[in-house]
Amino acid sequence: MTLVLALILGVAVGILLGLLGGGGSILAVPVLVYALGLPLSEAIPTSLLVIGIASATGAIPKVRARLIEWRLAAIFAATGIVGTLVGTAVGRHLPDTAVMIGFAIVMIIAGTRMLRTNDDLGTACRTDNSGIDWRRCAPRSIPTGFGVGVLTGLFGVGGGFLIIPALVLLLGIEMSVAVGTSLVVIVANSAAGLLAQSGGLGGNWPLTVTFAAAAIVGSLAAGRFSNRVDADKLRQWFAYLVFAVAGYVLVDTLFLS
Repeated sequence: MTLVLALILGVAVGILLGLLGGGGSILAVPVLVYALGLPLSEAIPTSLLVIGIASATGAIPKVRARLIEWRLAAIFAATGIVGTLVGTAVGRHLPDTAVMIGFAIVMIIAGTRMLRTNDDLGTACRTDNSGIDWRRCAPRSIPTGFGVGVLTGLFGVGGGFLIIPALVLLLGIEMSVAVGTSLVVIVANSAAGLLAQSGGLGGNWPLTVTFAAAAIVGSLAAGRFSNRVDADKLRQWFAYLVFAVAGYVLVDTLFLS
């Protein structure tokens, strides 16, 4: 029964990853902890494994369609890997209660971000001919990439909910390109976090493999049909779900544990 549940929930997380450019990863750890019963020390690296593989498969159609800004992805990934290692080191010294409370706060921030409209592209880093002014964009990207990496290492999240708004609103990247670029960055950060926390894997390989494989299938399916879905409406409903899960995490951590 647990494996069937892992299959269903893995597909759901993968679909959200493919449609929202990583936003679905915010639910991976709560799903693994509360629905599938993994301890937090195992749930975080398992989440990173699933997020990394699912994001890589979701990025494949974006690469083929040339919907990735590779230079920005390199900047975000380079700084994000450093941040991921820092976040992992900090997380080892925090109790599970503190991590879960922090995770719930991150979920609330993520949900708030998702409810904000992204209709207007930023222009602060764009040139007159719609190119990118790298001299101004690189310094803006470095702290954002580092911050996303810290969240990845600390909480096992991909950080797409921060990467995409930064690319769209701050740097003026089109949404379709921002989603593809976000997936590439998430792959790099997840790989770094997984290497740093690989000792937490192995407690339940059948469950981990089932969940990861289902997420891959869901991500690939979503990548094929992402252009036919009203992403803005989906993001709004998903934000409300994130708020509900964050509330449950807080109540369980503070009053039921």
